[in-house]
Amino acid sequence: MAKTNDNLKVVRELGQSMWLDFIDRDLLLSGKLEALVDAGIGGLTSNPTIFQKAISEGSEYDADLQNFARQGHDENGIFEGLAVKDIQDAADILRSVYDATDGADGFVSLEVNPQLANDTESTVSEAQKLWASVDRSNLLIKVPATPEGIPAIRTLISQGISVNVTLIFSLDSYRDVADAYVQGLNDYKERGGRYISRIASVASFFVSRVDVLVDSQLPEGSDLAGKAGIANAKMAYVEFESIFYGSRFRELAEAGARVQRPLWASTSVKNPAYPELMYVDGLIGKDTVDTLPPATLEAFMDHGTPAATLTQDVDGGRDALAGLASAGVSLDSVTDDLLAAGVASFTGSFEELLGDIRSKRDALVDAR
Repeated sequence: MAKTNDNLKVVRELGQSMWLDFIDRDLLLSGKLEALVDAGIGGLTSNPTIFQKAISEGSEYDADLQNFARQGHDENGIFEGLAVKDIQDAADILRSVYDATDGADGFVSLEVNPQLANDTESTVSEAQKLWASVDRSNLLIKVPATPEGIPAIRTLISQGISVNVTLIFSLDSYRDVADAYVQGLNDYKERGGRYISRIASVASFFVSRVDVLVDSQLPEGSDLAGKAGIANAKMAYVEFESIFYGSRFRELAEAGARVQRPLWASTSVKNPAYPELMYVDGLIGKDTVDTLPPATLEAFMDHGTPAATLTQDVDGGRDALAGLASAGVSLDSVTDDLLAAGVASFTGSFEELLGDIRSKRDALVDAR
């Protein structure tokens, strides 16, 4: 990566942790992730699309893939073996952050099979299996914010399993996610759980994808273009403050429970006409996380503008969202469509990944 300044450390002082939205073997074996941790990176996220690119395009996985194939694993088992190893290695590298922050940061995320997004019981079972397989305190299991995922979140939190809730687009969905977390903590506490401070969660609120779809429905030249994503995120943060800084969470906080930090996802600019760091510079605030793909992270480290922007011009954001209806855009329909598309995209990447593993496995076995 390019020569960097102290932007990541400045952002941390403002209350936000920046995470890398990427993983592959080279990152883990070359010392690159250690260098990013030294620069101030506080965590790492993965998803099926990231793993699909890493495993399908990288030869670093071939030896392990062949070994798992020889042991009789099918493509699902091979993927789990490859992914668990990467996640364990990343968690070990980030353990220094986890320890230095007393368990507040330094997390690595691994997603439940997206094919289970509409199956509560299977999501819980898969999450429990991955949690046990990785066996790292600084792991977050990613669960989608589908109607079936919400009760799974409560169950997992009640069992002391830390969760990254992914694919949140709407304020209603965000409220459901936060409520599931709070209820899960209460369940854990009522069962006599002793380590409530070691339960962590982030709520991954997607940003730029909202603008992509909203902009496509706005009249040409609308002054609302490029406004919905950040405005939507700022309204989610208002909800966060109400829930986690208010009386409802006080008793849990006094027992040692941690807030469920909003995590800004989909922070790379999709429209080249927009400033490349608009979704990063514009959403910096206390008790939040921003996960960035490598190019966006490098840009921010090089020339970002760290400032406490998240609570600025909240009324302007509220007005922008109100203006969408007047312009004929239904934000509810937009966010519903984005959730369905997000699940479909991750499911497609996962199925493509399994097909690539199957092809690689057969080629490697035939080459023996």
